[in-house]
Amino acid sequence: MAYVITQPCCNDASCVDVCPVNCIHPTPDEAPFATTEMLYIDPDTCIDCGACVDECPVEAIFPDNELDEDDAPYLQMNASYFEKHPMGPDWPEPITMAKIDPELGTLKVAIIGSGPAACYAAMELTGKPRVEVDMFDRLPTPYGLVRAGVAPDHPGTKGVTDQFRAVVAKKTVRCHFNVEVGTHISHSELLDHHHAVIYAVGAAGDRKLEIPGEELPGSHAATEFVAWYNGHPGYADRTFDLSGERAVIVGNGNVALDVARILVTDPDQLTKTDLAEHALEALRNSKIREVVILGRRGPAQAAYTNPELLALGQMANVDVVVDPIEAELDEASQAFVDSDAAEPSVLLKVKQAQEFASRTADPSRKRIVLRFLTSPVEILGDGAVAQVRIVKNELVATPTGQLSARPTETEETIDTSLVLRSVGYRGTPMADLPFDDARGVIPNENGRVIDTETGTPIPGVYVAGWIKRGPTGVIGTNKYCSAETVSMIFDDFAGGRLATPTEDADKLQVLLADRSPDQVDYQGWQRIDKAERASGAAAGRPRTKLISIESMLAAARSEG
Repeated sequence: MAYVITQPCCNDASCVDVCPVNCIHPTPDEAPFATTEMLYIDPDTCIDCGACVDECPVEAIFPDNELDEDDAPYLQMNASYFEKHPMGPDWPEPITMAKIDPELGTLKVAIIGSGPAACYAAMELTGKPRVEVDMFDRLPTPYGLVRAGVAPDHPGTKGVTDQFRAVVAKKTVRCHFNVEVGTHISHSELLDHHHAVIYAVGAAGDRKLEIPGEELPGSHAATEFVAWYNGHPGYADRTFDLSGERAVIVGNGNVALDVARILVTDPDQLTKTDLAEHALEALRNSKIREVVILGRRGPAQAAYTNPELLALGQMANVDVVVDPIEAELDEASQAFVDSDAAEPSVLLKVKQAQEFASRTADPSRKRIVLRFLTSPVEILGDGAVAQVRIVKNELVATPTGQLSARPTETEETIDTSLVLRSVGYRGTPMADLPFDDARGVIPNENGRVIDTETGTPIPGVYVAGWIKRGPTGVIGTNKYCSAETVSMIFDDFAGGRLATPTEDADKLQVLLADRSPDQVDYQGWQRIDKAERASGAAAGRPRTKLISIESMLAAARSEG
């Protein structure tokens, strides 16, 4: 028997640390980790100890003899990784943290944001003695995209919040939710009260298509739709036209697949999730029966991961449709797939697309149509979205050996009343900090923020997560990213490169009480959480989210 990692894998690598035989890869120190879809267990090396099962925060690991039918493909997926990447003889070198002389006193760090990168940074910081953390978030609720971005029908992925809850509850962590940096407290004031400030603010913006008609009513960012159905208070009042029978999603990453699933899933199934009530009601009245997902390159280059693609094919009463012609690889793609450079995950994407293409769709069912080698060139409509004009692409090799999509002269139009662009998140500038507009990140080296004029680190200022590296990876990818940043802080503190705070914690509390009297601490968040869970339990759901700041604050102030 061997253990197998399955779909919920969050890549946080907790399992790697506890494996006594180093059979879980890629580790954070290995090159493939930055782009891997998930982690894998080598079945030939696994000794069946089960240590990884207890450590996994999202319950993604199972014995191979207990896999259900839906998870059976993961047995081969795990094994295939090690056929491509055989086990090496040595353990990778982990990130090491500088030792801090106790005479330096207590290290005080502010963390801006409370999503995965922020929480992992707090875990690393408070794992050492004599460290105090102040965590800030502009919303009254923590956990960032785990709360407002993870699809409601993936509850296992949200299990990572159990780890986050443990760290924000620590006595050495003070929570300041419903506090916005730049409005209630400035960057310089944060540095007055702390040795270091970590910006872990994610990527709140989205990328544009830059095509005519993109601003028509009925054309939206998929990120807005995700925030809407997840109950984000900034998006709860949005409306989306679900009156047509077809929706078009531009881009084929995991967010696109999440959105497609939500649009065609039976609402009765969604009542078992924490999907926002207003979204559930809208989906009950939705007329959408088909979702078309447009990808500019072929199935071998699709942006989604195999676990998400497999989950798509396991939906009840929903067909996944692929044109057999689009599933076939052109000469350039076939050469890449056949090359030694191709990862097993690429081969599986192609195989799965071709398997979908071989199926016969049932006209009575809803469907998700995966289109490849297509790009939108214009959104058409008289006052609202009515059609999308698309062009067929061909793949051509670039001088670096990559395959790029080049438009042909073949065009068609698709009738639709809803277009959702899902072409990537993008970081936004922060007051008083440099910003790389081309990449959408705060310029940095290993987490140290860099002054773009001098090319040197700005003392005491750091970044972690998507605002550091761009919107790449999954939840657990932030663990290693944050650990790298924290190692820079410890190194700078031990080396005497951080200025001593001129103000103390009591003065910070006075300042925030004056500027943001409605701030929510950990106990306030616990009351919000309790209210949501109680309301959800009454309806047979994990929670019913509060969707307005006012209702959240009322719950935070309650006595119950």
